[in-house]
Amino acid sequence: MASTWQKTQEFYNWILESGDPRTDPWPLVYSPVPVTLVFSCYLLLVALGPRCMRRRRRLQLRAPLLAHNLAMVALSSYMFYEFLVTSVLANYSYLCQPVDYSRSELGMRMARVCWWFFFSKVIELLDTVFLILRKKQEQVTFLHVYHHGSMLFNWWSGVKYVPGGQAFFIGMLNSFVHIFMYGYYALASLGPRMRRHLWWKRYLTILQLCQFVAVAAHSSYNLFTECPFPDGFNTAVFLYSLSLLALFLHFYYGTYVRRKQEKLA
Repeated sequence: MASTWQKTQEFYNWILESGDPRTDPWPLVYSPVPVTLVFSCYLLLVALGPRCMRRRRRLQLRAPLLAHNLAMVALSSYMFYEFLVTSVLANYSYLCQPVDYSRSELGMRMARVCWWFFFSKVIELLDTVFLILRKKQEQVTFLHVYHHGSMLFNWWSGVKYVPGGQAFFIGMLNSFVHIFMYGYYALASLGPRMRRHLWWKRYLTILQLCQFVAVAAHSSYNLFTECPFPDGFNTAVFLYSLSLLALFLHFYYGTYVRRKQEKLA
């Protein structure tokens, strides 16, 4: 027992001390404890929130929803710009790009936008809060919770150990997709009168699917080539992208293909 506890402590100390010293002082980065607490509170909310709302009136939250979604459009636009411009100025390769661990202007600029991208995943947990308060529990699916929760830990480890390099492509692509996704949510929050303008929801899902294919291809390429970016991270990203691709394909089929077949039948 003592040996197991000692090994656990050693592993925890390794997690703390083997990170990028540039990002360690930034909020939520140095230790996994804060982000684990955030995730635990999130799971408690998912489990207990619907019970708390069972006897309460559904909240509309039109103004907070609009403000949140517009803020996420602005933040996603900023992050996309920073990922794109910094990678161009630093002459990043889209095939193989090691992490720049220096304290150069561009190295720090890329690390900062990686932190903002990680922090945006904390903010995005509010999506679930709004769904529960509006009593739309049917939308708090396994896909929804898995995606939100796993991205939190994925990008904590990214900012902790590899803030830049190959990871920039994932952040840039995801920020681009989220500009349209939160733009859609902002329009939807305006009420039923906007419904006729939201015909492009299906194409938004297709854009998300294309994103996962691109990320999987991007990460898998370096598993078969020599690239000074950790294979462990590329492998994790590749497998994670496949899991999201499978879940989103299942969602796409159930929402757009099967439902259409049932209507025709």
